Amino acid sequence: MRVSETALPGVHLIEPTVFDDERGCFYESFNLDRFRSLVGQPEINFVQDNHSVSKVGVLRGIHYQTNPMAQGKLVRVVSGEIYDVAVDLRRDSRFFGRCVAVSLSSSNRKQLWIPEGFGHGFLALSEKVEVLYKTTNYYSSANEVCIRWDDPDLSIKWPKLEQPYVLSQKDAKGVSLGQAALF
Repeated sequence: MRVSETALPGVHLIEPTVFDDERGCFYESFNLDRFRSLVGQPEINFVQDNHSVSKVGVLRGIHYQTNPMAQGKLVRVVSGEIYDVAVDLRRDSRFFGRCVAVSLSSSNRKQLWIPEGFGHGFLALSEKVEVLYKTTNYYSSANEVCIRWDDPDLSIKWPKLEQPYVLSQKDAKGVSLGQAALF
């Protein structure tokens, strides 16, 4: 397993070691001890796994939970491809409001570690996408926040598609960065 820093300190891109042969392939998608060591956070513990299925053009986010229910997320794609985005929402960070985006797919098998204090969103790029993500805290509707995917203060450069993006009512009514409860 190889871990790379992204343009946002604390957000890591993780690439598993894949063993391919004539039968197919094998790789270890998660190992808690190795993960903790590689990202330098020995206290991390995952408590919930989520599975999201989306059609092409579905845009989810920018989501996060406020304290005391803030979540770190380890995101991977098991079918299809997404444009995955993490946004620094820590007011005291010199990277506040900046984002990093990566392609995650079942082909590249990469994962993105998004620690607490960051928002997360993604755009489904293939006909059907299945995204799995582990979280460090339980879901709490009382602590959930959604920032608009197209907030001009975030300047996220979402890929252009032939059809309009598909948004949930919650995502379409997201708040601006300036209105959001932050860390």
